[in-house]
Amino acid sequence: MAVYTTVSADDLAVWLTRYALGAVHEFEPIVAGIENTNYFLTADNGHFVLTLYERLPAEDLPFYLNLMAHLARAGVQAPAPEPDRSGALWSFLNGKPAGLVARLDGVAVERPQIPHCAAAGDALARMHVALGNYRARLSNRRGPAWWRQAARAVRPFLSVEQIGLLTSEIKFQAGFAKARLARGAIHGDLFCDNVLFEGERVSGIIDFGFAATDALAYDLAIAVNDWCSVSEGASAGALDLSRSDAMIAAYEAVRPLSGEERPLWPVVLRAAALRFWLSRLYDLYLPRSGELTHAHDPVPFERILP
Repeated sequence: MAVYTTVSADDLAVWLTRYALGAVHEFEPIVAGIENTNYFLTADNGHFVLTLYERLPAEDLPFYLNLMAHLARAGVQAPAPEPDRSGALWSFLNGKPAGLVARLDGVAVERPQIPHCAAAGDALARMHVALGNYRARLSNRRGPAWWRQAARAVRPFLSVEQIGLLTSEIKFQAGFAKARLARGAIHGDLFCDNVLFEGERVSGIIDFGFAATDALAYDLAIAVNDWCSVSEGASAGALDLSRSDAMIAAYEAVRPLSGEERPLWPVVLRAAALRFWLSRLYDLYLPRSGELTHAHDPVPFERILP
């Protein structure tokens, strides 16, 4: 849960004068996510999500917002940004860059089954294909440089065994840093709570706050690690092959993995696990202050690593 910047009714009313939304009927914080401040907003002219970007530099916002607009125009189930009266997609609210996007129907699935994994794999591949002609580029702010910085920050809180695992995995991944994998715009955080469903159909892909230019297979690996890992019991951290096979097969039916991507798939899975183990350790031990905050458990991603 996360609300780092409180927005009062008066704050909202002043900010919304730049939009043509009509009267506001609902305004409430979203008790999900850990990166930005989000509110549901319902007005005469639609249902929206208001996001205050807590960490993103204002100069990077066009990458994210134009990416969502690009996907929405391409028919991908992504939230379209709402322009204000001047056509701008964002402006400052309480000192933070902020914008509105369309609120999509559907609900996230907490315990995905094979059909959900397949549908998510298909949706991710279609997103990658649609972004094939998206020309904007942005370095991944949670890439290898951040891994090293985060590892130094969390090291005092870790056991000797954990420090050894973290050090060896970062060293291992450094050996593959220049692998020639297909690259483009990726979601970067396609966890179960960022895909909305109506039944077994994907109705929305949300939360593009970690989008970046990176390896497409890495984006798929991030999803597989979350959607397809066994969460409980002696096998916790292992992949449920029925779910992972379904997700990967559905993805490849739209965008087949290349001859360069296939041999490196186990390495990419480990890179994805390392990235989220580190981010969850960081949020657990070095949390930001917020009105509503909750750190997710880092252990599932630690267990994925060898």
